[in-house]
Amino acid sequence: MKTFQPTQKEVERKWYLLDAKDQVLGRLATKIAELLMGKGKVTFSKHMDSGDFVVVTNVEKVVLTGKKEDQKLYRRHSGYPGGYKEATAAEIRTKFPKKLIEKAVYGMLPSNKLRSDRMVRLKLVVGDTNPFSKNTDK
Repeated sequence: MKTFQPTQKEVERKWYLLDAKDQVLGRLATKIAELLMGKGKVTFSKHMDSGDFVVVTNVEKVVLTGKKEDQKLYRRHSGYPGGYKEATAAEIRTKFPKKLIEKAVYGMLPSNKLRSDRMVRLKLVVGDTNPFSKNTDK
């Protein structure tokens, strides 16, 4: 018996639609990361990208528990003197609502060459309409 190992052409990718309304950020991010990696598939293998597409709607309505809305800080540095910036989760939510989920999922994916390809398959949508649904009329 030989172990079946599919090639990139044989990988079938499904589309999953998730609603972030009233979902806890960390728990939602773990579900998304699992789907992007393809861990639920029988043909999962660490060195190969066999994950699915994930569309998340209502990203602005994701929930942070406790006092994280005001106390959780997102930090960055431009590389120049005085270029240190930080913002709370509430500020990030008002300016860039997609960034909360994007940063959480990015941190949960393994840091290897496949991470950027997996993040491309994550589609975040503000509001409840899905622009990625297939047109069955045409």
